[in-house]
Amino acid sequence: MEKFEGAPPPVVKPVPADIAGMKAGEIMLVPSPAIIADFIGKIPAGTSMDVKMLRRQLARQFEAEVTCPITTGFHLRAVAEVAYEAHRAGAAVTAITPFWRVLDETTPTAAKLACGPDFIRAQRQREGL
Repeated sequence: MEKFEGAPPPVVKPVPADIAGMKAGEIMLVPSPAIIADFIGKIPAGTSMDVKMLRRQLARQFEAEVTCPITTGFHLRAVAEVAYEAHRAGAAVTAITPFWRVLDETTPTAAKLACGPDFIRAQRQREGL
């Protein structure tokens, strides 16, 4: 949870320079972990999307042209770790943020998570993904 506490709020601002596939001057959303968790929590069971689609939809929602891929990746990992930590502490899988709807077991992030790719694979199979 500490990864959510103290995190800056989301900001919409111009990209300062060409970086990470974004062009200087584009209007960029710098998301917070909370808006990423909220968005993922609204993805229906049995539905998945990749990180690029998540970023596109967040940008639209916040009236931006792009969503920062660096910040998104960082916060997406935090969201997954907080959710899995809650599950390990006794929360039902249905009560945590369903990060497996965005991250599949083959994404590089999956291998870095405490849950590992096996948990993600099992949840995706459970939902028919």
